[in-house]
This record gives sequence, C-alpha cells and structure tokens, in this order.
Amino acid sequence: MTRVEVDTTKDELESNLRDARARTLALVEDLDDSQLMGPRLSITNPLLWEIGHLAWFQARWVLGRLRGQPPARADADRLYDSFAVAHDTRWDLPLPGRAATLDYMHTELERACDALRSHPLDPDTAYFYRLVTFHEDMHGEAFTYTRQTLVYAAPASVVRNCESSKRAEPSPANPSSVRSHVFAEIPGGAFELGGARSESFVFDNEKWAHPVTLDAFAIGVTQVTNGQFADFVDDSGYERSELWSPDGWEWRRKHAAVHPVYWRRVGTDWEQRVFDQWLPLDRARAVIHVTWYEALAYCRWSGTRLPTEAEWEAAASCTRSSAGLVKTRRHPWGNEAPDPRRANLDGARYVIAANQLAEGDSAFGCRQMCGNVWEWTASEFRPFPGFVADPYKEYSEPWFDGQHMILRGGCWTTRARLLRNTWRNFYTRDRRDVFAGFRVCAM
Repeated sequence: MTRVEVDTTKDELESNLRDARARTLALVEDLDDSQLMGPRLSITNPLLWEIGHLAWFQARWVLGRLRGQPPARADADRLYDSFAVAHDTRWDLPLPGRAATLDYMHTELERACDALRSHPLDPDTAYFYRLVTFHEDMHGEAFTYTRQTLVYAAPASVVRNCESSKRAEPSPANPSSVRSHVFAEIPGGAFELGGARSESFVFDNEKWAHPVTLDAFAIGVTQVTNGQFADFVDDSGYERSELWSPDGWEWRRKHAAVHPVYWRRVGTDWEQRVFDQWLPLDRARAVIHVTWYEALAYCRWSGTRLPTEAEWEAAASCTRSSAGLVKTRRHPWGNEAPDPRRANLDGARYVIAANQLAEGDSAFGCRQMCGNVWEWTASEFRPFPGFVADPYKEYSEPWFDGQHMILRGGCWTTRARLLRNTWRNFYTRDRRDVFAGFRVCAM
C-alpha cells in the first residue's frame, strides 16, 4: 500500500473525525425508534444498525488495526461486521437501543481520539484515520437517501432549498426543449486516467493513473435537467421498447415504471417528491433518482450517449495542449478546495438548477462536474491495470462483477473533502434511490 509523507496534523484528523460524527448524529437525531429501524428493504439498512456499524468500523481500523485494541463491545463483530452479517438479518439482530448505541458510538469516538493524541503521527495513522472519516461521510450520504426512500422529512440541520427555485426555464446555456443540448468540444489525445501517487489518500480502485487515448468528443455543458427528461417522458419514452436495452426494458416492465420514481402527474403538470413533500417539478434543476437504464433510454431518444468514465475525467480534469490533452486540475475549476461558489456539496442545499455555479466550470466550460447529482457513465466498474486491494479489501474488489456501473462527480450531499476528479462511485444499473443523474455526449 503506497504511502506519501504525512501532510496533515493530529488536530485536523480529529476535527474531521468529530465533524463526520456530528453530521451522522444530526441526520438521525429527529427520528423516532420506529423510524430508526424502518421497513425491511433490499436497498436500505436499519439506521439503528448502520450508526452502530460506523462505531464498529472506526474501532476496527484505528484501534484494532493500528493499536491492537479490542472493540468496546464484546458483541460488536457479531452485530456490526457488514460482510459477516447478512443484510436481510440486520432487522432481526439483538441490537442495543438508541441510548446504548449512541453511548457505544461516543465511547469508540473518544477512544479513537485518545489513541490519535497518544501516538506519533505517521503515514499509516493518517491513512486509517482518513479512511474511517471518509467511510462515515459516505454513510452520511446513505442516511440522506434512506430518508428520501422512506418518506422521512428532509434533515433540517443539513439541507435547505428543497422548495422550487421558481425558475420555470433554464438559461439559454442549458435549453429545455426536446432533444436540445449544448456541448463542449474536447480534443482527442492521451492523458492519465486515475489517481495520482502524490495524493495523500486515494481509494484502491483509483490506483493508479495510467495512460489512455481518447478520440475527440463532445460532452454536455450541463447535467440533463428535469425539463429535458420530462420531454422524454411526455414523448412516450417509457412505452417505446426500441429506446431501451433488453435488460432495461425488463426492469421497466417488472417495476411498471412510466416515469422517474419520485414523480407524479397532476393535471398537465409534474410534481416531484422531495423527502416527505410533493413539490412542483422544477424544470431547471438537474434530473435525479434515475437508473442507468433510464439514462440510457433517454440517450437513445435524444440521439446522444453516455460518456465513458475516461471521457468524463478528461472533460473535468484536462486542459488543451499542443498534444491535445494535459491533466492539470484536481477539481474541475482547478486545485483549490471546493466551496459553495463552485460546487453544490455538503448537504447545505438540495439539487439546484443545472446552469448555476459558473465559477466551478472546467477548462472546457463544463458546469457542475463536482456536486449537485452523481453522473452515470457508460463504463462498468472494473479495476485499473495492476490493481492491488488496500487493507479494507471489501471496499472495491467484491464489486468488480460486471453488474456495477461507474458514476462520477459527487452530489449535493457528498462531503467536499471526499472528492477529486478521479473519485469513482459505483452502483448497479437498477438503483434509483441514490442521488444520481447524468450528462450526455454527442453521437
């Protein structure tokens, strides 16, 4: 496992660890005991189990792996090991109640912070403290889409702007008429796809940057909007089998899907469920909660295609050079850290209009390639050349199965500290509970 020199401090690591925990608690504090368990679904966990799992994971890596210390609960492995405890059994476990679970979380957090302060800061320590922080950050996003799935209220402590933006149409930079898209022209050439060895932390599936060669292509300046997707729906897009892949048509038939999962028709207009509220569909916002199958059908209807992950990363990371492409940017706008002027992240705002945040544009003028909604690509989740699993082997390796597709860019509730242009997310093609949309390429 490659390590770079320590580029952080104990204070920074502890602050991020505590910040991740504070957000976890904010996302569940208003839920009653029944909501913390929720119904038995294949796409969710009992939130009571999931928050306990975070404490277990933290203890496993920064106390067990680094310090050889056992967990604070003797039954922790039996209850919370996500690869040993089958998903369907998590509702049947003898889980400790809310108060005991919160106490366990507090105990493991304080033990982790005490251990951090008591030992020298070396590359392994920095790596594993970042790992457990980022793991908790990712679960925070899962808590948010679980609240959407289960029709719970929006988490008031971390989200605003759920109501319609009152902008009936996007600006001319992102028109919302049938099959209408504005494209950025990306030159062909070779560039380095994947994570740089100089990064202080990358996940194993990003390792390492390696040369790929692209033909010139044109990619959407913005994410596909609700308005554009509504045109597809209104043009009988869900009833036309020729627009769908065979697997996608079978998925559509099985689920009787005739529009995105959280939409409904009211008279001649559309409404969208945002957590526990039905709101008028804001046509300017990026479309969200669509499967890979739905994105692909839209592309066939509009005469476009999904970008490959290499095309997506080139559009986000590269600038034009005499050779065609050169990778110069950690984020679409450059190497500065994300902020609200450039990217819709960290859960403070719900999905915004796809043409907002021009200060976050890539070198080629592509907007919101960081934040707002995750973007499906045409690429399967596969290892890069020379892949070697990191100590947390379950993070990537089990999912190189041909069933998971790559998503890029992050969404409105992704933590900013997680993201860089090389970050690879992955879900199965049928997932529509997650905060996923897409942008298109010209054919």
